[in-house]
Amino acid sequence: MADDLDELLDEVESKFCRPDPLRLGTVERPRGGGGGFFGNDQNRAEAKENLRLAETFEKEDDLDSLINEIFEEPHFDKKHFKLKSKSSGNTSVRASIQGLGKSCSPVYIGGSTVPCGIGTNTSQRACDHLRCTACDFWVESYDDYRWDKSCDYLFFRNNMPEFHKLKTKLVKKKGTRAYACQCSWRAVEELTDLQTDHQLRWVCGKH
Repeated sequence: MADDLDELLDEVESKFCRPDPLRLGTVERPRGGGGGFFGNDQNRAEAKENLRLAETFEKEDDLDSLINEIFEEPHFDKKHFKLKSKSSGNTSVRASIQGLGKSCSPVYIGGSTVPCGIGTNTSQRACDHLRCTACDFWVESYDDYRWDKSCDYLFFRNNMPEFHKLKTKLVKKKGTRAYACQCSWRAVEELTDLQTDHQLRWVCGKH
């Protein structure tokens, strides 16, 4: 009678109490090895934990593979993989502002004894960054020289700004500074405000 009762309990337990070994990925323990409800719950918990750990490791492996693929790209340079400094933008703005330069006001020209630099009302200096708005050439200057009286428009048109050609018309004269662009020329001894010479189209090209 006792043996029949044990067999009946085992049959009920196998049908209704034990988890499906295929679904949980575990092997069913042999009959009579103990377990019951407590054993089944423990098996189910262990199976879920193993499944969770397997998924976690699989995700970590996928992430590592993705990172390795990125760094192994032929056009990927690790040296340039860095955050842009917030101050770099401010530095470039300051540099661009400084690059605008300063202009002479008023604009002076003068003889070789007149110092060159940024001309102002209080600092009267000859501008050495002159540009002609008529021919769009930079104005060249030569200390202690004057232009020969035979100079004409075609001479400067054909020879500016090559000094080895221009020097054929340069005459030595102490204290004088010879100026020329491609369309105009002057020989000056004293400080002169360009506003007084209406024929010249020379402006300060900024320092």
